Amino acid sequence: MSVLVNKDSKIIVQGFTGSEGTFHASQMIEYGTNVVGGVTPGKGGTMHLDRPVFNTVKDAVEKAGADTSIIFVPPAFAADAIMEAAEAGIKVIICITEGIPVAEMVTAYNYVKNKGNCRLVGPNCPGVITPGEAKVGIMPGFVFKKGTVGIVSKSGTLTYEAADQVVKQGLGITTAIGIGGDPIIGTTTKEAVELLMNDPETEAIIMIGEIGGQLEADAARWIKENGNKKPVIGFIAGETAPKGRTMGHAGAIVGGADDTAEAKKRIMRESGIHVVDSPAEIGKKVKEVLG
Repeated sequence: MSVLVNKDSKIIVQGFTGSEGTFHASQMIEYGTNVVGGVTPGKGGTMHLDRPVFNTVKDAVEKAGADTSIIFVPPAFAADAIMEAAEAGIKVIICITEGIPVAEMVTAYNYVKNKGNCRLVGPNCPGVITPGEAKVGIMPGFVFKKGTVGIVSKSGTLTYEAADQVVKQGLGITTAIGIGGDPIIGTTTKEAVELLMNDPETEAIIMIGEIGGQLEADAARWIKENGNKKPVIGFIAGETAPKGRTMGHAGAIVGGADDTAEAKKRIMRESGIHVVDSPAEIGKKVKEVLG
């Protein structure tokens, strides 16, 4: 089992022929991901990386059976790309693009939510990987090995770090979900944790958050309310960040008392989550809780 993507996912790349799309699509194909084509308006009917190029997502769905999309479209056009994918019937939309104007992202977010039959991951995220089956993102695939630990993270780099530590402990990953660090994202920490809680092969979950917002607190309360079915190991980045200053991600800014790393860690501990104070402790803690 896995969540969101697997070996049967039929993936298209929006922004396929651009430099970013080309580079990362090549890596995805090399990993063994089932990339069935890509979309670049005006280049439909051509081939790129031995895959067909379509003018629209609708064409890709109709002609290649696409059900998953990864977006490498420049910020000014990315919100439209998200909505185009949703309108065409794509079930999982993964947006890597960073810096989408907030007003446009609000429109795209609401459009996807109102569709009701598709899920958006990101924007400003590293993507989703189910090791050995599908890498739909920009993560270094060689770090990830198949196993029973799920990862939900706001940070791309810490996703890779956590995966590496888990593998070095002799364990592996079911699916790692990078939810993205922008103020408005499609899939929340709670929603990603819920997906992994409901996955029968996932035995433990790593939840990596950061200062700013309520995503981790919401997830922690949901975990407590649902009886802590699986052990969750948590880490919050940004403990030393000064109040009122954005750190790294656009969403990582302390606005109030509940946004701090300390407050989030307290709520997580009260909810039964195994909180570590340093990312260096993640792997050992996972090994410990899994026995």
